[in-house]
Amino acid sequence: MTLAEQEEYRSLRATIRERGTARIWVFVGGIIAWAALITATAALAALPIATLLPLLVLVAVFEAVFSLHVGVERIGRYIQVFLEDQHGWEHTAMAYGPPLRGTRVDPLFSACFLLATLLNFVPVLLAEPAPIELWVVGAVHLFVMVRIVLARRSSARQREADLKRFLELKPASRT
Repeated sequence: MTLAEQEEYRSLRATIRERGTARIWVFVGGIIAWAALITATAALAALPIATLLPLLVLVAVFEAVFSLHVGVERIGRYIQVFLEDQHGWEHTAMAYGPPLRGTRVDPLFSACFLLATLLNFVPVLLAEPAPIELWVVGAVHLFVMVRIVLARRSSARQREADLKRFLELKPASRT
C-alpha cells in the first residue's frame, strides 16, 4: 500500500468511526427531542394534525440515522475493494457472516422508530378525531412506517450491492 493509500485508509476508517458514533448520538438526541414534542403535543394540542410536527422530527432523525449508516457501509465496501488485502477488517467482517441468533443489532434502530411512530399516533386517538382527521393523519403515520420498513430492507441488501458495484468499478491496474 502506498503512503497515499495508507493515509486514505486511515482517513476513511476515522470517518467510519466518527459517523458510527454520530449515528448513535443523533438517534438518542432525536428520540429525546421527539419525546419532548410528543409530550407537549399530547398535553397542549387538541388537534390531531398537531402530531405531524413531532412525526416530522421523528422522520428527520430516522433519515439522518439512515444516511449516516448508508455512508458508513459504502465507505467500508470502498476500503474493502480498493485499500485492503484479503485479511483486512472489512474482508474478515463480511466473511464472518451473520451473528448468533438473538445477537444481531439493528443499525437503523428501526424497531424503536416503528414503536415511536405508533406512540406518536396515540394523541390522535385521544383527541377523538373526526373520521377524515383519523384517516389523513393515520395515513401519514402509516407512510412513515412503510418508509422505515423499506429502508431496513434496502439496508440489509446494501453491503452485497455496494461490494458488487465497487468490484465492477475497480480498474484492472489497481489491485
